[in-house]
Amino acid sequence: MLKPILTALAFTLPLAAKAQERASHCVAIADAAPGLEYLHKASFRTPLEEFTVRISYLDHAMFLIQTEGGLSAVTDYTGFLGTAPFTPTVATMNNGHSTHWTPAPDPAIPHVLQGWAENGSPAEHRLDLGELYVRNVPTDVRGGFSGEVRENGNSIFVFEVAGLCIGHLGHLHHEPDEMQYAALGRLDVVMAAVDGGITLDLPSMTRVLKRLKSSVVIPMHWFSLSSLERFIDGMEDEFDIRRAGPTSLEVSLATLPERPTVVVLTPQFLRDE
Repeated sequence: MLKPILTALAFTLPLAAKAQERASHCVAIADAAPGLEYLHKASFRTPLEEFTVRISYLDHAMFLIQTEGGLSAVTDYTGFLGTAPFTPTVATMNNGHSTHWTPAPDPAIPHVLQGWAENGSPAEHRLDLGELYVRNVPTDVRGGFSGEVRENGNSIFVFEVAGLCIGHLGHLHHEPDEMQYAALGRLDVVMAAVDGGITLDLPSMTRVLKRLKSSVVIPMHWFSLSSLERFIDGMEDEFDIRRAGPTSLEVSLATLPERPTVVVLTPQFLRDE
């Protein structure tokens, strides 16, 4: 156990020395508490219990993450959240495909974080909102049919809230290297693209998720039930599978499942009941 810890520290110390900023509690080695369950509720307007986070699947790779104190973040924001009037606190975007970003984000959103490099410099975000801390780990993407690699064209965004570490892999096209794994740290909940080819192929994505050992894995970016089922087939030897089909779940450190679990959510845009 000592060697992995030292390896993680070796990769993260240069990041810490670069700037005096909020320390990530996710860049550490930790295990989920055993023997616990989580629950889900239907309405995104419902107040949250203490130390609880709500994750709602909106569409494709877009999720709404809500905190007890009223902060919110939308991942891979495309500009349309649904018919219900709602403005998130944070919107993250990746431009591996047009369905993961918008060139005209709502100007009312206080913090819009793009995940791709500009002018050769990788995106670097360390947004501290007190109750919510958002950071990113850049990865590369393939460019169109040529297979040309665009360095730092994607970001894995990590949302630290209520003691939880929630990761959104974005338009991931390759397995993270050792430095990227170390920078990610612990991910209690992870959203992963399981289309099987447009992003990362399924065997590679399965290896990534089994290495991360997240308590909750939420599949996204599945274009058909067949690709979703192929992904589940590759995960069910080490993960429980929950197919209840809600559009959202509520989770806290105290309610993480004992055994790593794939939770299949049904995408639904925001609407007032």
